[in-house]
Amino acid sequence: MMGYYSNAAGKWSVVALAVGACAILTALPAGAAENRVSEILGRGVVRVGVQGAFKPWSYPAPDGTMQGIEVDLAKDVADKLGVKIETVIINSANRIQFLQQGKIDLIIGGMYDTAERRKAVGIIEPAYWTSGPTLMAKKGIVKEWKDIEGKPVCAKQGVAYNKKVEQDYKVRIVAFAGNSEGKEALRTSKCVAWLYDDVSIMADLETPEWADYEMPVSVLYNNPWASAVPIEELDKPWGVFMTGMAYRWQASGKLVELEGKYKLKPSNWFAQQHEKHQWDASYLEGPK
Repeated sequence: MMGYYSNAAGKWSVVALAVGACAILTALPAGAAENRVSEILGRGVVRVGVQGAFKPWSYPAPDGTMQGIEVDLAKDVADKLGVKIETVIINSANRIQFLQQGKIDLIIGGMYDTAERRKAVGIIEPAYWTSGPTLMAKKGIVKEWKDIEGKPVCAKQGVAYNKKVEQDYKVRIVAFAGNSEGKEALRTSKCVAWLYDDVSIMADLETPEWADYEMPVSVLYNNPWASAVPIEELDKPWGVFMTGMAYRWQASGKLVELEGKYKLKPSNWFAQQHEKHQWDASYLEGPK
């Protein structure tokens, strides 16, 4: 993945900087360091933008709080900072604006890492997930991508690949503000298929309500998901801290663990990234 550090020394420097930054900021008197980390520590709360109906990544629990993979990652950030977490519901259309306007400190909300987004927000590397667009359709209706040509396809507003699919496959995208509305339109035959990430569609197909539907085509444009901080914070303590967190999620196997916890189909990508970002800690065992 473009931008990854290619050697152990690079990984160690990032992690060391993140740890060092947090230790220094924690020790400083309130107001001594004018940056987002000191602001979060002073506030005692980190505000994380997550999507509201994106099972199993972020979705409501029975008590109304948010739960899911991305919420677990957000809680890990809060725990490492020693603060509380405030989850703020965002969507594909407003998440970048929320970050730019200071309504949230961090996005962990199913956002693709793209060149265009890197101009607007501070993309954190390494990525914490990966996926690509595919289709959910009534069984037997679609067999190949070419079968949707000239037909209406439901999709979610603000998703990066909508326009490309529209151009490449000559379909008419019918965009909705939320996943629920888009999938309900599919159910009522307002479109021939629902265009969305494979990981989300796989989760839907595990539920009884979608028993008559399938994911009949291959994944397109596979792309990593990234967390993001305000662009001006990327090379400052907040961005450096989050880079350290992202490396730790991969190196420690936390993402592999979350994949299993939420009963997702195991992905080779997670195993590869886990191995890639590990470092040799054998020296901790001491002399033999």
